Amino acid sequence: MNMIETVLQALADINYPQQQAKTVQIRKISSVTYKLLTDHNIDNVLTYCEQLLSQRDWALSLIAYDWAFRVKRQYTPSTFDVFERWLFEYVVDWYDCDDFCTHAFGELLARHNELIAKTHAWATHPHFTVRRAMAVILIYPIKKIRCPTDAPMQAANLLLNDQHDLVQKGYGWMLKVLSQKSLNDVIEYLKSNHQHMPRVAFRYAIEKLDKQTRTALMSL
Repeated sequence: MNMIETVLQALADINYPQQQAKTVQIRKISSVTYKLLTDHNIDNVLTYCEQLLSQRDWALSLIAYDWAFRVKRQYTPSTFDVFERWLFEYVVDWYDCDDFCTHAFGELLARHNELIAKTHAWATHPHFTVRRAMAVILIYPIKKIRCPTDAPMQAANLLLNDQHDLVQKGYGWMLKVLSQKSLNDVIEYLKSNHQHMPRVAFRYAIEKLDKQTRTALMSL
């Protein structure tokens, strides 16, 4: 039995896809099956990840992105090309965008800040998930305090007038996370852009602020 068959058998043992599985169940299977890999070299692991992603199945994608995250210490700048291709080809909605970008892909940019500039081209991509990714991918580096100070505002500026609500929510979420690290920067940004920022993004951005500050900003 090859590795992909082993994963499929583990999923079948919980009666997936006939029965809905919980994310925690899939992550447990991912952990167990990853340990069964005889070669944890990044090239080998990412090859298996691509085989899983090519099945275009929720659970298999979850496992693929988890395995990719587990080889994070082997990331190099060239890993960006692989991850970007996965984003363009396999990410189909907000849930896999967020899973991939707030773990594996986000870790890559946290390790190699110079790659962030490459994501700016995503702002005009026809698929909303890629545009959302440009903001969401910075959440992990922000949380780990491994993000250039100007990167979140650059992303927000590029996405400021995006018409898709899930993109608006994505960069609003990013600003919300940033507010817990650089409160004054976010407040000043919101004050400067409140006339142009969609209300959805604005409301997401202020969720973690104290009541008095939220009220003051909402009154602008």
